[in-house]
Amino acid sequence: MDVRSWLSLAADSVRRWEAGHPPYQVHPSLEVSDERFAAAFGALADRMAGNYPYFHPSYAGQMLKPPHPAAAAAYLAAMLVNPNNHALDGGKVTSELEKEAVARLAAMFGLPAHLGHLTSSGTIANLEALWVARELHPGRGVAYSEDAHYTHGRMCGVLGMPGTAVPADAAGRIDVGALDELLAGGRIGTVVATAGTTGLGAIDPVHEVLEVARRHGARVHVDAAYGGFFTILAGQPGRAGLDPRPWRAIAGCDSVVVDPHKHGLQPYGCGAVLFADPSVGRLYAHDSPYTYFTSDELHLGEISLECSRAGAAAAALWLTLELFPLAPDGLGRVLAACREAALDLTGLLAASGRLRLYQPPELDIVSYFPAGGRDSLSAIDEASARLLAAGMADPAGPVFVSTLTVTAGAFARRHPAVAADRDSARILRSVLMKPEALTYAGELFRRLERLATPP
Repeated sequence: MDVRSWLSLAADSVRRWEAGHPPYQVHPSLEVSDERFAAAFGALADRMAGNYPYFHPSYAGQMLKPPHPAAAAAYLAAMLVNPNNHALDGGKVTSELEKEAVARLAAMFGLPAHLGHLTSSGTIANLEALWVARELHPGRGVAYSEDAHYTHGRMCGVLGMPGTAVPADAAGRIDVGALDELLAGGRIGTVVATAGTTGLGAIDPVHEVLEVARRHGARVHVDAAYGGFFTILAGQPGRAGLDPRPWRAIAGCDSVVVDPHKHGLQPYGCGAVLFADPSVGRLYAHDSPYTYFTSDELHLGEISLECSRAGAAAAALWLTLELFPLAPDGLGRVLAACREAALDLTGLLAASGRLRLYQPPELDIVSYFPAGGRDSLSAIDEASARLLAAGMADPAGPVFVSTLTVTAGAFARRHPAVAADRDSARILRSVLMKPEALTYAGELFRRLERLATPP
């Protein structure tokens, strides 16, 4: 895989496109000398060298990984043209690429029909879904798990609608019994089910949420920003396969969000929102007299709250899906490696005397904490912070993990013998979202266990 030649091919394609149009003189105000550019770019390169190695499997901290080189090449090629997918005259080709890519996402979830588009992030995608929920059920609120992403509470505030957090169970999933009681009050119009919480990677029982919500006349929105692509592994044989019930139920929900810039191998920012009922497009109706004049076909800006959006994101996703189809033998191979890496690390933690598993992973996020010493939340919090700092300063090379703050109640549901001498504690969290983690999980564990040795 020669990344440089791929990027060179992308630049060459733009030069050929430019050569097919009449030449023109670049305005002097835009000219920059090679010497000045080299100096400024050198300063930028020096600054960029201070980044953590997000590309390397040793970085298992936050949800960060590089885009696939094919996505980078496609993004570069389209970015140099710089289309805007708001209207067809601004994104003539990339608008079509976006529609085709979004149709593939809808098919992955089994949506029989759909209306959708790419967004700049999962946050904006969720905002759109909740905005549609508000328009369809005015005056009624939104319910979501206490372990759901904070964006739902925040966006409810932005939209001026009440948001209610529902307790989570001992696996970090929404408590369906508590949800049933809440919906019985008639104040909730939409329930958010999370397919892959950002803290633990937990999967809400979408099939059970859907049944309860429908019984009470509520809509269901699925936040699959992190976990959505794992639907490819639903029902698959082998250790990486997943319970198909929550994933198959997404096809019966009202809307779903997924972030290709997480497990879809895309650069930031690339989110997506899909609605099962195309008629919700009527809610977006607006007038832009200088925009939609080149075609009577649907312009993506007519079904989006955002206006300007990068056509380059659509080109990158389209090319990636051409190379990695949304199937078990396509992108599924990448996801299976991440899932297996999490299971390997889990097995090692279960046998460790220095590290303890917080809870088994459902996707590729593993949570754990240092064992030994005083078994209390304060001791675990302090030991987790020490291990985090020791990993980043390790003379043998940094080990990057992250911490997750959990409440005393959540900890007690999983480890009741731990003394709750404070309201919360930090534990450790490893996000194994790079397939290379499959061959690195053992090394990561050995280094973490060594660092967890009491001084």
